[in-house]
Amino acid sequence: MTLATPAKVWAREYETIYILRPDVSTEDAEKVANRITEVMEKMGGKLTKVDVWGKRRLAYTIAKFTRGIFIYTKYSAHGDLVAELERNLRLLDAVIRYQTIVVAEGVDLETVTVDAEEATFAPLENDDDDDDELTQAQRLGMEEPRKAASEDSSDSDSDSDSDSDEESREGDDGETDAPAEKKAKGDDDE
Repeated sequence: MTLATPAKVWAREYETIYILRPDVSTEDAEKVANRITEVMEKMGGKLTKVDVWGKRRLAYTIAKFTRGIFIYTKYSAHGDLVAELERNLRLLDAVIRYQTIVVAEGVDLETVTVDAEEATFAPLENDDDDDDELTQAQRLGMEEPRKAASEDSSDSDSDSDSDSDEESREGDDGETDAPAEKKAKGDDDE
């Protein structure tokens, strides 16, 4: 090897998962996606896969949120790109957490192929599955959690069951068992 031909610098394959706030707007999510794409283009990385995992429950509360929107990215790049990407994620308010891991070492960037369909950010869909989300006051026991519609209908069924139970306890004279017991005790006292 001579000085005229520089040594080949090998890249690595990385996976970065970042979590967006659950109430993030579509514009803010696009801003994060655009920033990642800009960093990839500027630093010479190749984004090979993007997957929106959707809104999921967090293992613990992060910035007062119990849910977050998870987005998975896979790319090939040099180490300086990862530092720049994480710096940008740290600066964006929509991102509450991120983590990067090395998947493979010794990757030749020239041989990495990119499928444009897999490497594009899809727009976030607003799914309203926050029905089971409790407020801070409800988690602390300061307020009662809201009941779901299915629970309300089961309560009305249980009320009708309790009415039928009272009817079955009535004797022949139409009185319930409880007053009859009081009568019997009252007769013994005389």
